[in-house]
Amino acid sequence: MFKFIRPVLFSLSPEISHKLIISLLIFARYIPFSGKIFRLLFQYRHPKLEREVMGLKFDNPIGLAAGFDKNGDIYNDMANFGFGFIEIGSVTPKEQIGNPKPRLFRLVSDNALINRMGINNKGVKHMVASLEKRSPRVIIGGNISKCTATPNDSAAKDYERSFAQLYDFVDYFTINVSCPNVKGLSKLQDISSLSEIVDRLTALRRFYDNYRPILLKVSPDLTNEQLDEIVELVMISGLDGVVATNTTSKRENLVSAENLVKSIGEGGLSGAPLFDRSIEVIRYIQKKSNGIVPIIGSGGVTTVSRAKEMLDAGASLVQIYTGFIYNGPGFVKQILKSLAKK
Repeated sequence: MFKFIRPVLFSLSPEISHKLIISLLIFARYIPFSGKIFRLLFQYRHPKLEREVMGLKFDNPIGLAAGFDKNGDIYNDMANFGFGFIEIGSVTPKEQIGNPKPRLFRLVSDNALINRMGINNKGVKHMVASLEKRSPRVIIGGNISKCTATPNDSAAKDYERSFAQLYDFVDYFTINVSCPNVKGLSKLQDISSLSEIVDRLTALRRFYDNYRPILLKVSPDLTNEQLDEIVELVMISGLDGVVATNTTSKRENLVSAENLVKSIGEGGLSGAPLFDRSIEVIRYIQKKSNGIVPIIGSGGVTTVSRAKEMLDAGASLVQIYTGFIYNGPGFVKQILKSLAKK
């Protein structure tokens, strides 16, 4: 069915298509038994798929990456499509509109997207209200970042605010300092800036009764020397793992016309062309940490085999986003059935 629906969705701008899908999922809640029908069609359970990572029990290792459900509005609806966990956000302490439109582009020949959304979201209070209103039926990760207008020397306070407000409503946190679409944000990957953010969050966590794992999302554009510093920080700071990787500002391994790519301009590239670098980073972190650091693999998983390859490379869990957009709602089930045969 998706083969017939996809041309319609792809005839619209990517951002309008995304908003349409969210609206349809919310509308479907009012159709009797729709959620149950989606679960029957798209969910797949098997004991071989269950994982325990960072003290959390996952029904399966395939999650939805941050960016799809920016505001925490449709996590249960997306869980109906078979995901073992949903990462919501990135969210900032205050609402922000993001960058000017157009800001999301398809590279269909590459099974890829370029986005310069600018972390548009309704703010952490909206996200908390959504989580309070609809109890999650799936493990939820809260991806947090700073407001665009907040200078880097005050960034730690932004992360702290969102962390404190979300703490009782999510199962783990991801620190986003690697999005290439917010000016200056990636500079927070500098070890001194990053250490301050991590220290403040791990210190704040001590005041809560329940332990929430904290992960760091890393850029695929980091050098090995920078990755070395991050691995060392993770192992000594109280961080619980990494998400590897975010989108890339590079334009390598593309088959799309060069003039098309140039006309789009800046933005983070996701999808199939990112896979080789993402898996390279995963293998590097796995080796450098002697397998101690849990890794959520993300970036370029557009086929079933790539999900398996990422897990074999050392990822404990895998996230998809662009692959879901190009392959449709049955993609997660295809991956899970293949993994269960191993």
